[in-house]
Amino acid sequence: MKVSDFDYYLPEELIAQHPADRRDESRLLVYNREIKNVEHRVFKDIVEYLRPGDCLVINDTKVIPARLLGNREDTGGKMEFVLLNQKEDDIWEVLVKPGKRAKIGTVFVFGDGLLKAEIIDTTDAGGRIVKFKYEGIFEEVLDKIGIMPLPPYIHEPLKDRDRYQTVYAKYDGSAAAPTAGLHFTEELLNEIHNIGIDIAHITLHVGLGTFRPVKVDNIEEHKMHSEIYHVTEEAANMINNTKKRGGRVIAVGTTSCRTLETIGGEDGYVHAGSGETDIFIYPGYKFKIIDGLVTNFHLPQSTLIMLVSALASREEILSIYKTAVDMKYRFFSFGDAMFIF
Repeated sequence: MKVSDFDYYLPEELIAQHPADRRDESRLLVYNREIKNVEHRVFKDIVEYLRPGDCLVINDTKVIPARLLGNREDTGGKMEFVLLNQKEDDIWEVLVKPGKRAKIGTVFVFGDGLLKAEIIDTTDAGGRIVKFKYEGIFEEVLDKIGIMPLPPYIHEPLKDRDRYQTVYAKYDGSAAAPTAGLHFTEELLNEIHNIGIDIAHITLHVGLGTFRPVKVDNIEEHKMHSEIYHVTEEAANMINNTKKRGGRVIAVGTTSCRTLETIGGEDGYVHAGSGETDIFIYPGYKFKIIDGLVTNFHLPQSTLIMLVSALASREEILSIYKTAVDMKYRFFSFGDAMFIF
C-alpha cells in the first residue's frame, strides 16, 4: 500500500488557524459504518449517538510550553529548542534549529538567563540530548519563558494558551495536544456522564513525531515514533467492564486509540500499565478494543488518516473527506471533528 493512496485535495483556506468560538460548537461529521450513513451536526450533538453503558476514553495529557527561543552563550547566535521527552532529572531530548549550531559542549541561554542548556549528546533522529541548569522549579521556569509548540500549519498566534489544552488536561508531558479532545467542555462531559456513560482517563504524551511526514513509498516500511503511556487499574477495569456488559468503547482521538490497541489483548480486554508504544495502525489492522472513534480531520498522506482508514475503509474515508472539503469543514488541530462508529 502506497503513501500516495492516502492523498486528497485540501484548499489551504480550510486549514483552521484558530479554535471555534466555543469548544462544543465546532461542526461534527457523524459516520455510521454499518449503514454507511453520513450526518452533519454540531459537536455537542454527540450525546445523541452515545448509549448508556458505553465508555468514552479520553487522553488527559497536558501540553507543556515546549518551544524555547534563545541564543548561543558565546556568540549570541539564535537557537530554537522544542522539548520532546524527559530522559531523567534536567536531561531532555530536544529538537534544535539550526542544528549546525548545536554541537556537543555548546551552551545556550533562554529567557535572559533564567534557563541554560548544554548539548551533551546527539540522537539517531537528528535531535540533541541537553542538560538544563536553572534556579527554582523547572516547570515554573518553563511556564514563564516557554511557548506552546503549535503545529507548523498554524500561522496565526494563539491568543489563549488554554485553547490548546483539553479541559481535562492533567499530566505534563506532551509537545502537541490530543486535538480531538479540544471539543469537549466540562458541561458536555457532565451531560455524557449523567446519561450513564463511563469516562475513562488514560495518558499518552504526544510527541512531535505526529506531524512528521511519511518518507517511504510503501507504508509498511514506515517506522512510527515512540510515545509514553500510562493506564491505571481503575481505567482498565472501567474499559473491561464496558466490554463485559456489551457496551461500546469509544476512543477520543488517535492517541487514545493507539494506547488502547497497544494495551489490548487478543481476548478483547486491556491491561493496566506504563510503557512506550510505536504501534502503527493502517488498513488491514484488526481492532481489538475500540468500537468507535472521535477524531479531527487529518493531513493528507499522514499516519493519522491511515489509522482512520483502518477503522472504515480507505475508499470510505477519502469519500467522507471529499464531502467535508465540499461542505467547507475546518481541518486539522483547531478544526472540526468526526465521529465514526
